[in-house]
Amino acid sequence: MAVNQRATHSADPAWLTMPDGQKLFLRDWPNPSAQSAVLIVHGLGEHSGRYEQLAQWFFARGFAVRSYDQRGHGHTPGQRSALRHSDDLLQDLATVYNDYARATGRAPLLLGHSMGGLVAVRTVLDRRIEPPALVLSSPALRSYEGPWLRRLASVLTRVSPNLPLRNGLKLDGLSHDANVIEAYRNDPLCSNKVTPRLADFIFRAGASSVTDAWQLRVPTLLLVAGSDRLVDPSGSRDFSSGAWATKHLTSRFFDTLYHELFNETETGRHQVLAQLAEWIRRQSLS
Repeated sequence: MAVNQRATHSADPAWLTMPDGQKLFLRDWPNPSAQSAVLIVHGLGEHSGRYEQLAQWFFARGFAVRSYDQRGHGHTPGQRSALRHSDDLLQDLATVYNDYARATGRAPLLLGHSMGGLVAVRTVLDRRIEPPALVLSSPALRSYEGPWLRRLASVLTRVSPNLPLRNGLKLDGLSHDANVIEAYRNDPLCSNKVTPRLADFIFRAGASSVTDAWQLRVPTLLLVAGSDRLVDPSGSRDFSSGAWATKHLTSRFFDTLYHELFNETETGRHQVLAQLAEWIRRQSLS
């Protein structure tokens, strides 16, 4: 499909109610001429509004786009990073995905970043949804936290699951672009909170996803920041090794780039988007 580099479209805000009554904030970029659609899942502590530039990139390539604020994040109401059940984020994604597929009349490409990448791949591995293709950007498959902290999260999940704690994200490792870091720090919709139940979910789902990599059945592009300071890229390397025999995984490692690959300085970001564009072309998604 021809690319209109100047094509832009403002997001349409909306709400979607989950089966347990929780309302999630949606951002849709409708595209009446779209041949394909993509659903974007954000990471820990951030929100869907930070993906405006990536949404416009997809929009210019003929995609309709949706993103949403996961529960405990952004405009979605409720305690920051709090979950009622350990699989809430997986159920939420399945609900949002299926609603979007019905609305557009097609199964969308699924793209998840960081914690959103973990939520995406775990949801796919659990067969809750079956997207035509999956993109994982710096997925949180392994953390730098030690075993003692993982054990503490497990204990606290049983006694005080939604105790608000600092998430400890190293913001200077988001990007080489100082403007990205400053914008994150000044964004009132970004949060520095995590809860034991959410932390325990991240630790457990990351480990299980690496173990279950051999079960991958969806064409997947894995984009890995080799100099990631927020998630341990060894998790992505082990996932890549485990999924190799499936022939469904394409892995691209960017040794010098930081965590937010789509928000890197222009040279690095161009390299990442070039790999994404080529992979999408080979999947005949646009």
